[in-house]
Amino acid sequence: MLVSQSQVRFIESVQAALQKYDDQLKSINHKIWSDPEPAYEEYHAHNAICELFEDLQSQGHPFQVRRSVYDLPTAFEIQYTHGSNDTGSKDTGRIVTFNAEYDALPGIGHACGHNLIATSSIAAFLATCHALSASDQQGKPCTVRLLGTPAEESGGGKVRLLEKGAYNDVDACLMVHPFPIVSNDPDLLSIATVLPGGYLANDKVRVTFTGKPAHAAAAPWEGINALDAVVAAYVNIALLRQQILPSQKIHGIIVNGGDRPNVIPMSASVDYYVRAASVKSLKPLTEKVVKCFEAAATATGCKVEFDWGISYADLKTNTPICQNYVSAMRVMGHHTVFDNAGKGDERFGGGSTDMGNVSYAVPGFHGMFAIPVDGVNHTPQFTKGAGSPESHKRSLSCAAGMAVVACQILTDDKFAEEVKADFEREQDH
Repeated sequence: MLVSQSQVRFIESVQAALQKYDDQLKSINHKIWSDPEPAYEEYHAHNAICELFEDLQSQGHPFQVRRSVYDLPTAFEIQYTHGSNDTGSKDTGRIVTFNAEYDALPGIGHACGHNLIATSSIAAFLATCHALSASDQQGKPCTVRLLGTPAEESGGGKVRLLEKGAYNDVDACLMVHPFPIVSNDPDLLSIATVLPGGYLANDKVRVTFTGKPAHAAAAPWEGINALDAVVAAYVNIALLRQQILPSQKIHGIIVNGGDRPNVIPMSASVDYYVRAASVKSLKPLTEKVVKCFEAAATATGCKVEFDWGISYADLKTNTPICQNYVSAMRVMGHHTVFDNAGKGDERFGGGSTDMGNVSYAVPGFHGMFAIPVDGVNHTPQFTKGAGSPESHKRSLSCAAGMAVVACQILTDDKFAEEVKADFEREQDH
């Protein structure tokens, strides 16, 4: 991985920017972490981030701040356009977007570290803008965006943003996500991509069985037991798991199993996630799971209804972006690898993200970075670790790497073409 002179110059400017905005970044990270808000309720995070940029705007920074964009009250868009445009057109040049996530998990706060995701993207945006303005790059304009993307954990915020056109003109989209430090490689800071099948395609469904109530002791034969249908479906799926691939996952919970022991449950429901390595391989697996539910309904005499949530696609990563990121991070002295091959840590991968849907639409980067925690993601221990000063520091190190990549995409025509070509090749697979 060769290092260009422009990359080195950008690194210096990017690092200077992170020092310049250090106090603001610490403050916004703490505000988001200390006030966790669930999907589509991230009003305080949304307002705090927008207020940060409105304050910078009042100081003369040429940022465009838009609140509650794309029909989502807790989404925002911050934009900076660099360079002159003598033609007088509205061409903004190439556009790089940084995704900022800031939703928390109910009951356990920022147990997936979305405060750090937001902070790293804010930092990368500021550093990219600073590096561009400090460079001698002239000619065609280019644009940097910070997009506030609510509801990653359950609501598919990026999918809704895609549908509303938020990524229509974007040439690349970048973000990073925290994970626990790797026990057999404690010095590892960051991974460019998790391969293979690191982020899975995911279908979400609530299934409701409807039967007929009756007195459970006096006349149970008069009833049709919806809870029995749930139990039958649960067993069916447990049996199905033996015949699925190791990369495929099926897991669920009982949402409602009835009201009283002496009343045959008339209604019972479950929530299930179905995951597979790709959108293509997910469809036949989901069809098998649907048959498990339908069979349970047939066996018990219940009616069954399906309420499908927003599906997440698997994550496609862009090789030139990953390579450039690894190169920049290593120049800055950070132990960074291209993928997790040989790390032997089961905590890599297996989850899903709506960034997968974005990566099907534009060249994407969803790097990972290690933070010091005693537990895995989605635990109270991870919540505590995500609020530590060391975790914040690590998020900024990765923000610097993303900013350097963004500058390269925006100013280097050859590199931008490589990014685009790799994305188009992946679309054919």
